[in-house]
Amino acid sequence: MKTVAVIGAGTMGNGIAHTFAQSGFTVKLIDISEKSLEKGMQTIATNLDRMVAKGSISEEDKHKTIGNIITYTDMKDGVVGVDLVVEAATENVGLKLNIFKQLSDLCAHNVILATNTSSISITQIAAQVVHPERVIGMHFMNPVPIMKLVEIIRGYSTSDEVTKIIMDLSVQLGKIPTEVNDYPGFVANRILMPMINEAIETLYNGVGGVYEIDTVMKLGMAHPMGPLQLADFIGLDVCLSILNVMYDGFKNPKYAPCPLLVNMVMAGKLGVKSGEGFYDYSESKKAEKVAKQFLK
Repeated sequence: MKTVAVIGAGTMGNGIAHTFAQSGFTVKLIDISEKSLEKGMQTIATNLDRMVAKGSISEEDKHKTIGNIITYTDMKDGVVGVDLVVEAATENVGLKLNIFKQLSDLCAHNVILATNTSSISITQIAAQVVHPERVIGMHFMNPVPIMKLVEIIRGYSTSDEVTKIIMDLSVQLGKIPTEVNDYPGFVANRILMPMINEAIETLYNGVGGVYEIDTVMKLGMAHPMGPLQLADFIGLDVCLSILNVMYDGFKNPKYAPCPLLVNMVMAGKLGVKSGEGFYDYSESKKAEKVAKQFLK
């Protein structure tokens, strides 16, 4: 396997492209927006500069990594000659199903089709594809170049051969793959999202403030960041989407998103990427200032 297409140049997509390119793969980074591609490549360059400054890679390594990435706005052109496609588009069921329908038509039948979905059924996605045995979940963690875990999810039809190839490939990327079964939220988000949602409920019910809730979880539970800060980092729209997938999948009220989360997403308060969520990021990307709405 030498050539990989990555669909989506956002936070996860550019991180996945960076990781493959740094490991010596030719990467075709695909996004319908030229602006998103430019922003994604700038993010990769910035992250590589940071690695050079820390001494973890050389200047030559940086240039090789960037040189391994080719950008495309047309999926048809971008998937020509690839061995693997990793879809990393927005966490939206309809969008992902449509992308895989297109990939089924555009890619040779021996091309492995992976999705970076963090919650959506691999079996449902694979149903859009001729030869569904080649579809698999490859859920990277954010920030991709740093985080070691890759959650590998087998759909109902995913073959043993494809699973082994992707497990081995993850190791080749310097990651630690963990195989899980195909149920809404998989393992990572089935545990994480209810915790984040409960933290938002705790705020919504007035049990504690933003700073207090995050401080309890950081100092009391040894979490590197509090659940509200983490929600801002992930994106509140992403959290809401994942909770909705789990609520729809299990029909269990414990996965129902908190009304405060729903309202914040409708108001465009999405966390770090929008400049405000539970914290105010207008002056710093660090969660140092609680958003005005939540000040006592």
